[in-house]
Amino acid sequence: MSAIKVSIIIRSKNEERWIGSCLNEIREQSYQNFEIILVDNKSTDKTVQKARKYNVTKIVEVTDYLPGKALNIGIKEAVGQYIVCISAHCIPTTRKWLETMVNAIEEDPSFAGVYGRQEPMSFSKPVDKRDLIIVFGLDRKIQKKDSFFHNANSIIRKELWDETPFDNEITNIEDRLWANEMLKKGYKILYEPEASVYHYHGIHQSGDAERLRKVVKIIEERNFNKESKKIELNGMNIVAIVPINKKPNRINNKYQLNYTIDSALGSKYIDRVVVSTDSQETAKIAEKAGAECPFIRPLNLSEAYVTLEKVQQFSLEKIEEEGYLPDLVVHLEETFPYRPNGMIDGMIEHLVQDGYDSVIAAKMLKGYLWQEDLDEGFIRLDSVDVPRDDKQKSLRASGIGIKGLGFVTHPEFIRNYNQIVPNKIGLYEVNHPLAGFEVRSEESAELYSNFLQGS
Repeated sequence: MSAIKVSIIIRSKNEERWIGSCLNEIREQSYQNFEIILVDNKSTDKTVQKARKYNVTKIVEVTDYLPGKALNIGIKEAVGQYIVCISAHCIPTTRKWLETMVNAIEEDPSFAGVYGRQEPMSFSKPVDKRDLIIVFGLDRKIQKKDSFFHNANSIIRKELWDETPFDNEITNIEDRLWANEMLKKGYKILYEPEASVYHYHGIHQSGDAERLRKVVKIIEERNFNKESKKIELNGMNIVAIVPINKKPNRINNKYQLNYTIDSALGSKYIDRVVVSTDSQETAKIAEKAGAECPFIRPLNLSEAYVTLEKVQQFSLEKIEEEGYLPDLVVHLEETFPYRPNGMIDGMIEHLVQDGYDSVIAAKMLKGYLWQEDLDEGFIRLDSVDVPRDDKQKSLRASGIGIKGLGFVTHPEFIRNYNQIVPNKIGLYEVNHPLAGFEVRSEESAELYSNFLQGS
């Protein structure tokens, strides 16, 4: 055999089920000028033993597996002019697979890498079949801007890898990052559908949510594609609705309602502040403070059995009857007179930028969590065996929502008021000790007044 032209790198971990079929198809290829290097991530099954029966050239063991790191370790052992990457659970569909790969990359010296088609197994999950069929089409294409590349079935020039290895630290999409670097240098990527393999689990790991989050995070951090579209707040119709069913109390010779109106008027995004009241006197107080009272609420909506959600639904209906169609609704209650500067706008930005259904102001819990049990008394919700770092992360994600302090949502969830707390909720942390202080009595009003005077 002449000097080895192709080094095939196979990454594996517990691939006993597939490794035999993969290596058998490689051994039967029409193109035979290759070596095989197995990079195994400490398999505990018979993957390595099976691989040895197929006369694998080298077996390299890796620990602390990362995809680019594993490839780099394998390629350092390679002597070929070209590097072929194939996953241990991928099986070439024809005996021309490797020949097609080599011919494709030799076709044009500007091709930094070539990746081939991936086809589902007959028993692959429907979500994987869909992804593979949609992504890997039948048309050959040359990519000058698109950095999509996939190392489950690819070939690259080793001389280019010598200059730019795969990222050693990234958890996913090392192939796309490498391809993006090649495109920056003026090279091209070729998709060759004739170089095809079977891939049973698809390219998105059956929709693994954690994997998807990691991939998106890498894409956004590296910014090698256009940023995801963010909805612009400018031009949005945003209304604050403040429900009240009595004449407001005074705090420091100022109506308690006015504190909430002032906070809403101080928002750079809210364009209307509407007070929903059943009292003409309260409406005059609200209007004098700068709010609107375009309707007087029916008295029956102030009965104790009527939910606040029903009141907000009525208020939104009256506003929309005017022809004003809000994009967002901010719910504020006058019983919470103190809101830190920027809180309302921060909540609005949090909802829009992160795509929440609703965002609620919250006090985050940093102590142990307890729940009453009828048989056991109070029991801790967090395990005493959780490591300190993990415990803090878990507790950090716990919070008590204070809807009256601030609640931002889409009108659709108010119209169907049974869904006013929909599925995708964002918590907006509010740390100021006065922010969660609710004033509902003369005693609490006096206490709040003392706080203000002493601050």
